[in-house]
Formats: sequence, structure tokens, C-alpha cells
Amino acid sequence: MEKKQNISGLRIRQVRLQLGLDQVELAAALNVDYEVKLEQSDISEIERQVRCVKDYELDAISRVLDIDPIWLLRGDS
Repeated sequence: MEKKQNISGLRIRQVRLQLGLDQVELAAALNVDYEVKLEQSDISEIERQVRCVKDYELDAISRVLDIDPIWLLRGDS
């Protein structure tokens, strides 16, 4: 079994889909709004929990998705 590299990927995917964004749109918003250069493939790997998320990336993702970064880390509990 492959070790998970992050705990926020599934919640990132959940919110992204709720907002109607695809991975390319999220990557573009991160680049334009916060100069965080992630490709669509990076977003995919984050959401599949095979790539780690750097703290500045998580911060920018939470801002683009308009969600509390703590929720991305901890969920509802």
C-alpha cells in the first residue's frame, strides 16, 4: 500500500468540485493570483495524495477556494 503524502488532498478536490473548477482552472488561478506555479498534474497528484503540499501552496489553495486552511488540514472534526 502506498503511503499518503498529504491529508488535505481529498478536501481540496471536494471544494474544487463544489465550486465547479477543474484542475487547470485551479492551477491558473494559483499562478495568476498568488504566483504559485502548479501544473494540472501537480493538482492531480495533490488530490490523489501522492504529492506533498508545501505550506505556501496550501495557503494559496485555501485562498483561491475561499476555505479555511485549517479545515483543509483537519476537516470538520
